[in-house]
Amino acid sequence: MTTKQAAASAIKKVKANKAKANKAESGDAKVVVKAYTSPTLVLLAYDWPAGDDHEDFLGFAIERTPGFDGQAKSWLPNRIGFQGPKPDHSDFPSNEAPIQKFYWWDARIDTKDRGHSFNYRIVPVTGKPGALKLLDSSEIAAAIDVQVPLTEEQGITTHFNRAVVSSQAFSKQFPEIKTAAQQKAARAWLGNGMEQAVPQFLDRGAGKDIEGAIYHLTDQTWIIPALKNYGGPISLAYNHTSKDHASDDAIQQLEDSGRQADLFAARTHASIMHNKFLVRVGAADHAEAVLAGSANFTSEGLSAQANVLHAFESPMLAKLYLDRKRLLDGDPGLSETQKDQEGWSDEVVVGDATIRVFFPPEGNKTRVSIDTIIDAIKAAKHSVLLCAFDPTDMNLLNAIFEASDAGKMMLALINRVPSKDPTGDPSRGDVAAKIAILDRAQKSDEIVGFGAFSSKDTPTDFMPERVLWPGEDPKIMVRVHHKFVVIDAEGDNPVVFTGSANFSGNSLHHNDENLLEITKCPRIAGMYMAEFLRLYEHYRARVKSEDIKTFKLTPDYAWSRKYFTKGLPETKARIAMAGTNT
Repeated sequence: MTTKQAAASAIKKVKANKAKANKAESGDAKVVVKAYTSPTLVLLAYDWPAGDDHEDFLGFAIERTPGFDGQAKSWLPNRIGFQGPKPDHSDFPSNEAPIQKFYWWDARIDTKDRGHSFNYRIVPVTGKPGALKLLDSSEIAAAIDVQVPLTEEQGITTHFNRAVVSSQAFSKQFPEIKTAAQQKAARAWLGNGMEQAVPQFLDRGAGKDIEGAIYHLTDQTWIIPALKNYGGPISLAYNHTSKDHASDDAIQQLEDSGRQADLFAARTHASIMHNKFLVRVGAADHAEAVLAGSANFTSEGLSAQANVLHAFESPMLAKLYLDRKRLLDGDPGLSETQKDQEGWSDEVVVGDATIRVFFPPEGNKTRVSIDTIIDAIKAAKHSVLLCAFDPTDMNLLNAIFEASDAGKMMLALINRVPSKDPTGDPSRGDVAAKIAILDRAQKSDEIVGFGAFSSKDTPTDFMPERVLWPGEDPKIMVRVHHKFVVIDAEGDNPVVFTGSANFSGNSLHHNDENLLEITKCPRIAGMYMAEFLRLYEHYRARVKSEDIKTFKLTPDYAWSRKYFTKGLPETKARIAMAGTNT
């Protein structure tokens, strides 16, 4: 190569590098964004691959139109800035305190916002503290229109409660929860509309028969009064074992209010009758609709424990639940209910969802219900989410962990990760599961347990946060009560498994349960994704807070390294949720 050719080659390389740099500031730097919505929440997942090349990348500013409190536009808030939280505990706008995550929530969705649309603009922020540069050109920033769903759409009602006693929002809203009025208001805020699910389901009955199977019936604020005042017949199977009489008082109150005593059937022969469902029955014994989910009919289940309830306006699905309830009315033995289980039901189409239902217990040598979940996890293309109170099925846990090891996004939230090696026989499923969960949690924050957080761990400069409800026993406290698995929620063919079963040996073989499989419905899968990430990030931040004196924004791009490091949970979540893995 001649000197002239070498010089030309060098100039060509310089021009190419400049072109690459210019491109990183424009065309190929376009932010990609997707939205996942529930009736009370908008989750935005976004990716900016060019951020990996910017050492002054400080995060994102997100603008909403229309804005808050009647404003034309508002920047979504961030609670922390480069110096930590504000002394008065107010929020920063994200154009002043960038969001250093690749997904963020608009949690300021009110009841009046349901059914309405918002535009969100996601803007990368570079520079340095005190001299921020918003890359808000249309070649870089992304915008998306999002419609907040109604609580009921296409014949399916969905209620997720807030269930975040240990939160800044709850501390601000309810500095005192001593009086009965304060407690009711606080529980209603935590309920997020779920406290009205049963009364609203009954109101639609207009005097028709209501039949149900209920594990614990104790809520004196909303549910028991609604049952007492209902204008039609009510028939309930309820849990009543030698060790558990929790629902007896409520049943007696219903009888004392004039309800027909022989319509209440004590369920004594299962390990526990763990169902929580109601069926509306019309003329000619025609099932019309069913309400079911993970929430016990207790004040705690509606409010402080994270739960979901669905109501399905589907005669076919309601008939399946009605038949199961009437079987339980006879208080059959465990072997009889095991034999009656014939596998998954036929598919039932409800609105835009395709649904099957399974009613454990299964026989001691069969695992059809949970193996169906495992097979779906093994077939996952992008992501697996687990949210469960106390999962102890090792085959399920192994499948979930293997999905992560195969490079898929995997996140799990359970009620408690053990704080130390559990004692007991490791050949037992529950002990083996605790060992596996602790081992995984120590290696990665893909799996988080609420139980690691204590009120003393509230970060410096944050308002004190509660963990206990007044009078609550810390030994039996529950905050994560969900029982769901969501697979490929960001794709076109997601699968949701949800219901009353805890993914354990007891729920599989010894309890009366119900388990739903929901497919072909990205809308509902998106709700589960949004609500899962809200809880997962809430508790992950608080678990980590015990090692952090105060939360501050990072003054350079170091915050983003975990989002661009192959194999880390944050990287897998970034590309899966925004869809850039395709």
